[in-house]
Amino acid sequence: MKVLLHVCCGPCTIYPLTVLREEGAEVTGHFYNPNIHPFKEFRRRILTLEDYARRTKLPLVSDTNYGLKDFIRQVAFHEEKRCDICYLMRLEKTVSLARETNFDAFSTTLLYSKYQRHAQLIRQCQQLSIKYDIPFYYRDFREGWQAGVDASKDLEMYRQPYCGCIYSEQERYDKSLRKG
Repeated sequence: MKVLLHVCCGPCTIYPLTVLREEGAEVTGHFYNPNIHPFKEFRRRILTLEDYARRTKLPLVSDTNYGLKDFIRQVAFHEEKRCDICYLMRLEKTVSLARETNFDAFSTTLLYSKYQRHAQLIRQCQQLSIKYDIPFYYRDFREGWQAGVDASKDLEMYRQPYCGCIYSEQERYDKSLRKG
């Protein structure tokens, strides 16, 4: 089965790629993340992912256009729904590409992160699966969270300290926004 896997970064790709390959899937990664800010962070994540893809022989389709303007335009004045908007932007592009290029299914490394809204991701993927008539290959990759973290450290990969968007960057570093 050919699976197009939306990938957010190198470290988050490790465990899902391992699981999918163990299950017999032929995986291609798709990097499309217009949410990432600043530009240097965007470039660093792409370079880290490309290095990991070379090491693991992961075919990779990367959208290297810095899409922050489009992300901001869609999220502005809807900040409370920013994650849902962001998920949809990235997943719809992946699902569309999977459909156009004859993949058997799609999935996402966002299902690996214990910090993402797992149930919302599942709902959106299921809806996109119906809309584009392509199966959603679901796995709860969170069980491998620590294994992926440990592997990324062993590989000396760049590990980003926030999800990527300008809002999460502020939440990460602005002490007044931290949850108690």
